[in-house]
Amino acid sequence: MRALRFQAFGDPSVLEVVAAIAPTADERNAVVRVMSASINPSDVKNVAGAMKQTVLPRIPGRDFAGVVEAGPAEWIGTAVWGTGGDTGFTRDGSHAELIAVPVASLRPKPDTLNFDQAASVGVNYLAAWCGIEAAGLRAGETMLLIGAGGGVGSAAAQIGRRLGARVIGADRHAPHPDAPIRAIAETLIIDAEDLPEAVRAATGGKGADVVFDLVGGVMFRSAVNSLALRGRLVEIAATGLREVSFDLADFYHNESRLFGVDTLKRDLTASAQILDALTPGFLAGDYRAAPIAETSGLGAAQAAYRKVAGGAGGRIVLRPQE
Repeated sequence: MRALRFQAFGDPSVLEVVAAIAPTADERNAVVRVMSASINPSDVKNVAGAMKQTVLPRIPGRDFAGVVEAGPAEWIGTAVWGTGGDTGFTRDGSHAELIAVPVASLRPKPDTLNFDQAASVGVNYLAAWCGIEAAGLRAGETMLLIGAGGGVGSAAAQIGRRLGARVIGADRHAPHPDAPIRAIAETLIIDAEDLPEAVRAATGGKGADVVFDLVGGVMFRSAVNSLALRGRLVEIAATGLREVSFDLADFYHNESRLFGVDTLKRDLTASAQILDALTPGFLAGDYRAAPIAETSGLGAAQAAYRKVAGGAGGRIVLRPQE
């Protein structure tokens, strides 16, 4: 089969299209013909050597959608989707014509999504779901999304709305006109000089029950200071700063709680259980995949990776069969 592979860490130039040995099915694993596989920023970081668990040589790629080609008879020919924190890191990933996945991880692709869209859901919605689940967001509560205009922010806004929560968005720059946060947020705070003050102004002085900080690091202090009494703060990134400080007395007097979430800790099978929880939202039309900015075959993968590294708007999807 044709596959994208890297044997050393570096920029996208280390990626090569190679003739790799095709995976085979057994009692525990099925083989999926990959129709679409998105490129995530974490895939770019993986190739660059930022993920210490990665074992070389490796085929990268976390998210995919395709058709089961070999495995249990009842699954043959079924359109499926998947994602995993092990995929592309400790096991070969989706940027190839074929991928081996545990039978236990197989999930039917929602009919409301085409292959490109289904392959663009995984990491963003996985992070959003895990963060909201960790915080225990409930109907009627207020959730502040810091970095609301990005992929995870868009997914979290849609999940929050479906749960019946009030959503407030904050970002340094105005989100794209089509960004879901524009239609969902009751208040959209752009480039605030004092974010906690702006949040309290939008909440009658209370603050947010849940702050989902999608930036982290440089925004941590603003995030923790935006919490309502007994508020919950979720962190999934550490932009700009790995080490942060805050007033511990204020933190415990407020009975605040802090959660860290890492999607890489969920393998294909664990991630499939989250896709189960997400599927009703896609079938109902409450969730939608991010816009597809570009598609390409494996031969143009280096250029596609560079665009993702440069912060391309919209999702970039590889079609390995082309």
